Amino acid sequence: MELTMCCPTLFGLEGIVADELRFNGKLTDVTAENGRVLFTGDEHTLAWANLNLRCAERVLIRLGVFPAGSFDALFEGVRALPWEQFIPKDGAFPVKGHSLDSALHSIPDCQKIIKKAVAERLRQAYGQSWFEESGARHQIQFSIMHDKAELFLDTSGAGLHKRGYRAEANAAPLRETLAAAMVKLARWRGREPFLDPFCGSGTIAIEAGLIACRRAPGLMRTFEAETWPVLDPAVWQRARQQAVDEAIAGARFSIVGSDIDPACVALSMANARKAGVGHTVWFEQADAAKRDYSQGGILFANPPYGERLLDIERAEQLYAAFGKAVSASPMKQYVLSSDAQFEHFYGKKADKRRKLYNGMIKCDLYMYFKHSPRPAAKTDVG
Repeated sequence: MELTMCCPTLFGLEGIVADELRFNGKLTDVTAENGRVLFTGDEHTLAWANLNLRCAERVLIRLGVFPAGSFDALFEGVRALPWEQFIPKDGAFPVKGHSLDSALHSIPDCQKIIKKAVAERLRQAYGQSWFEESGARHQIQFSIMHDKAELFLDTSGAGLHKRGYRAEANAAPLRETLAAAMVKLARWRGREPFLDPFCGSGTIAIEAGLIACRRAPGLMRTFEAETWPVLDPAVWQRARQQAVDEAIAGARFSIVGSDIDPACVALSMANARKAGVGHTVWFEQADAAKRDYSQGGILFANPPYGERLLDIERAEQLYAAFGKAVSASPMKQYVLSSDAQFEHFYGKKADKRRKLYNGMIKCDLYMYFKHSPRPAAKTDVG
């Protein structure tokens, strides 16, 4: 069956997800919008997207779009959609969503109306008046913006950033989808040494390892649509086997992460093993402001922002010390920070900046890839 699908994304990652779909998924009908990417495909596309997309947050099936300026319009619009094509007689169908700049602003009331309309549609389709909802979960999502409603079914369940390797994390984890996006923005493919001197729970280095090894990020987890009777289990089995076949088993790359906290190093090593890249990703204890950066390669860093772990003044002192340590390094550098004054304290203006979001925190990815010497620090002479 042909499906219209939607992948919500962190703001700033829409183009990357669209490229993943076009080049890796080999799809042509792909449209990037603010905070999401739309595309069409069949059940095989759906399974592939859940298993292989590195930077999307989840995969939704879009069932319909219609005007919803009143509760009556919402009810009739929802009831007109083909819910019985996906939800069986015993299927559970909880409802959640949001409304923005619309007449229908009460979320609980919208949930009740949508639930009632879906039940009415299923009652007519199946000839039963009561639904126990004891079967597989089919999460309904709605979005009402400017009096226009969109209805979706969530095929992923837990967000796609939950790969399955990070059961535990440090106090301020970087979302896996954003870490993968940083690596993709740098176009790193494993051909040069990789270093993350603020590894935390190891996310950036592990995502780099998964990318270099061509290991699908969803191999370690399950997806809600795998339990849906409407989808043949063979579709998922085929998609998983294809992902396994495309991985480069046993490949080794120069990927190193370090942290001043030995607990973070131990946690990162455990996470790398769970992710299946423990053979090619290494972690060590080191102070980012004191370690050696004279080798070539590429550096990725997500230092503390100040609003998370350190106060802003201490964070900026760290930026300055870190910037001094890498000032003569030949490494290309990609640093994520929410501090608008980052370049000042780091000691050099970035060659390029990219606005990204780490959860709800607005950040910039500062990119340094032109090897020009940094100006010497100015000192006052009496």
